[in-house]
Amino acid sequence: MISSQQGRSRIRVRLKEKEKRETATLETDHHYLLQKAEKELEKLIGVENVKTMVREIYAWIHINRCREKHQLKTVEQSMHMIFKGSPGTGKTTAARLLGRLFKDLGFLQKGHFIEAERADLVGEYIGQTAQKTRELVQKASGGILFIDEAYALARGGEKDFGKEAVDTLVKAMEDHKQSFILILAGYSREMDAFLDLNPGLPSRFPLQLEFPDFSVQQLMRIAEHLLVEREYIWTERAKTKFEQTLQQRKSSVREPFSNGRYIRNTIEQAIRQHAVRTMREHNEHDVDALKTLSDRDF
Repeated sequence: MISSQQGRSRIRVRLKEKEKRETATLETDHHYLLQKAEKELEKLIGVENVKTMVREIYAWIHINRCREKHQLKTVEQSMHMIFKGSPGTGKTTAARLLGRLFKDLGFLQKGHFIEAERADLVGEYIGQTAQKTRELVQKASGGILFIDEAYALARGGEKDFGKEAVDTLVKAMEDHKQSFILILAGYSREMDAFLDLNPGLPSRFPLQLEFPDFSVQQLMRIAEHLLVEREYIWTERAKTKFEQTLQQRKSSVREPFSNGRYIRNTIEQAIRQHAVRTMREHNEHDVDALKTLSDRDF
């Protein structure tokens, strides 16, 4: 017969084995999520600092879970962010990806993405701005609120309601610290000036990331990725012409360069030109013609 002491001992052994299995499952599940996130990150050209930050956040959330399991104190951190950079450098794409990642990790309930600008927050009369801003925060609850060109909130002078929107956002960040993530984005210089005008703001955004302009080589990789995604190829002459035009356009100081956005718009325009040319040449039934962009399309 098994004594009561032996029975209790066996129960303790089984409980420890169960705990080990649960811990192993937890680690496997979370590392799968990291692998999934890194696979998503591979789609982003450049932005190595974003990739580093994602790995840090993953590790922090994972270790916090492990500490909690062993009755150790967990540490809360603010995840509100500033994204600085020119248009088309991947700020919006990175923010959307972060929403999905935080949902997978259980940090955000929904992980949805709400994009806003000044007009979505600032009202025309007293009291309207605070109400609009609170409603937007409520809409973003459980996800990410992304405000592009956030410095536009400070452009109207002392009597403008933009300051009221900023104050309401700051209060929401304190009152709903873990229920949503606020990301303010815009040009680097303007964002720095905006933060300087609001001394209490920088410390509320511990994660501030620069999104540098892409090099010509990186932009060519983006173009090729877009072509593969759309099931097109291009001739060597088309590729050479595109790269030469890109170098000229990027070195021009007459107007701002929109990086990835410029690439997407140019590729889409070439696809339209290709469609017109293919119809004109009666090549609708030629598979190679249907998928090949020539230098005439750029």
